[in-house]
Amino acid sequence: MAKVIMIHPDRCTGCRNCELACSFKHEQEFRPRASRVHVFTWDREGASVPMMCQHCESAACVAVCPTGAMHRNAPDSLVEWDATRCIRCRMCTLACPFGNVVYDAKTSGILKCDVCDGDPECVKFCPNNALEYVDDTLATRSRKKAFSAKFKEAFAEVK
Repeated sequence: MAKVIMIHPDRCTGCRNCELACSFKHEQEFRPRASRVHVFTWDREGASVPMMCQHCESAACVAVCPTGAMHRNAPDSLVEWDATRCIRCRMCTLACPFGNVVYDAKTSGILKCDVCDGDPECVKFCPNNALEYVDDTLATRSRKKAFSAKFKEAFAEVK
């Protein structure tokens, strides 16, 4: 069964261990800008939310990619990035509604969550279990969709 990273924003303290673990796993350096997960913090509200690629069912990044570098290997698989097919147009970074696909100027590459080939570092290093790697069930998808709807509503209020 496929698995997904479940976000529990109520458990996040904003420690950013997930960002450090991710950047070290992928780039062998502690560089939060190279992380595939980013913690968004609202100081006034006292809230932090770790965010990474949601591997959306209808992924905008896949739809806008002119070369197919951003793609899925199967309908229910993860959204993947192929560096050899990418022309670095950055359309995928503009298309992601959550801002979870980013361009890294240092490597001239696209950064997005790949769930560390099934063993996500961010999950292992989160001290409060704000990130959890769980089976992709109907209940999990329902919860993720509810979270996305709340997040979309919160962003609408910020405008």
